[in-house]
Amino acid sequence: MAALLVGAVLLAYAPALSGAFLWDDDAHVTAPDLRSLGGLARIWLDLEATQQYYPLLHSAFWLEHRLWGDAAVGYHLANVFLHAAVAWLLFVVLRRLAVPGAPLAAAVFALHPVHVESVAWISEQKNTLSTVFYLGGLLTYLRFDEGRRRAGYALATALFVLGLLTKTVVATLPGALLVVLWWRRGRLEARRDMLPLAPWLALGAGAGLLTAWIERRLLGAEGAEFAFTFAERCALAGRVVWFYLGKLAWPADLAFVYPRWTIAAPGWPQLLPLVALLAVIAASWVVRGRSRTPLCVSLLFLGALFPALGFVNVYPFVFSFVADHFVYVPSLAVIAAAAASAALLRSRLRGPSRRAFEVGVALLVATLGVLTWRQSRAYRDPQTLYEETLARNPGCYLCLNNLGTLAVADGRFDEAFDRFSQALRLHPGSVEAHSNLGNLLLKSGSAAEAIEHYEAALRIAPRNVATRTNLGIAFFLAGRRAEAREQYETALRILPGYAPAERSLDLLRGSEAR
Repeated sequence: MAALLVGAVLLAYAPALSGAFLWDDDAHVTAPDLRSLGGLARIWLDLEATQQYYPLLHSAFWLEHRLWGDAAVGYHLANVFLHAAVAWLLFVVLRRLAVPGAPLAAAVFALHPVHVESVAWISEQKNTLSTVFYLGGLLTYLRFDEGRRRAGYALATALFVLGLLTKTVVATLPGALLVVLWWRRGRLEARRDMLPLAPWLALGAGAGLLTAWIERRLLGAEGAEFAFTFAERCALAGRVVWFYLGKLAWPADLAFVYPRWTIAAPGWPQLLPLVALLAVIAASWVVRGRSRTPLCVSLLFLGALFPALGFVNVYPFVFSFVADHFVYVPSLAVIAAAAASAALLRSRLRGPSRRAFEVGVALLVATLGVLTWRQSRAYRDPQTLYEETLARNPGCYLCLNNLGTLAVADGRFDEAFDRFSQALRLHPGSVEAHSNLGNLLLKSGSAAEAIEHYEAALRIAPRNVATRTNLGIAFFLAGRRAEAREQYETALRILPGYAPAERSLDLLRGSEAR
């Protein structure tokens, strides 16, 4: 089974294996100043050393850089094998739980195109690696629950902690285990079930609070873009759930960045998705005496999806409230339930009907593989990814901004100017587009115009030290040296030791001395 899954995943993701680094991959692949042993220590001890404080993930990237340096193919292969490992662990877990259809569930998970973003995008190794620990911890805990051996509990706890250090979504594992144990036995006991998982719940809560703080304070997941009432967040959550269920059931028009919905004061139309969701949960509760499976699947899906429902601010919500990589772990329960239903239906069929059903299922799996192959082609290089995303989401100002950055790198400055300007027309509050346009104008000698865009960016993000330093350079070139000094010194107060600001300040002092 493992060999079949690896072969299928390698084939389906073949177009992405030769792909280049995308968007924020450079912020995840180990930076030059972190490639030493001292840099590895910083990954663990400095919250701001990496884009997100996931020290085990960045330690894995550190090790991978030692193995294949900046060759993107190595990172792509690692992600593909990790994804195949997740599918195989799903198969093993379902077999242990005696859930029918385990091979089908593993195959569907391995080849479902909604997972392309998690597998073909190097940055999302946090998804594949953390889910290996998630399912490994779940499987080990289930074995411990049967034998109650301390070594088994210690190993399961270690896997859980390793998962937390890779991505915080693993914090939902103890809740998932309680749901699975209730599904198996129909009851939960405080001493047997709750007490062993109490430390896990505490660790998960602590990790979740730390990640929420980092998202708000260090990554900028706060401000006007996130100013929603609780009622608006509830309405958003209902819509998010049905969006992901729809993409799992019918994976059409998948996009790297989806349109960002407008969230207004919720009335009945906006609350209908939430009402429908609550009705499904209520119905699952009512029928739990006959079957606990519907309620179990609902709780597993919603529990794993909770961090992405909108109740907690996460930085990607600046661009869109939904992203395919958010459904990687939640999809496990839904896919397992669908595969189990198919297996039960097959067991009731006989003769030609059964053979026709099996052919239909085989065609479905093959179709998913073809769709994944097609979707992974978009991840060959940044230009292709952003252009294909724009074709599905013309309002993606992030893609326009990034295409402008690519145009600057290639020396196509007129095209870059147009891209940055289009991005600002779509989203006047884009700090990146203002800063990039300022940089382009500064290079062309238009310091006065560059100053306007830098100041606009700083009104939105006053703690952006790179933009503040560039504003100081623009002031310097415009002969406004006192204002330049003020910007450099402010940048260094925000981030002491920031090298570009220090160099610019030294240059200013040198010119004054002459």
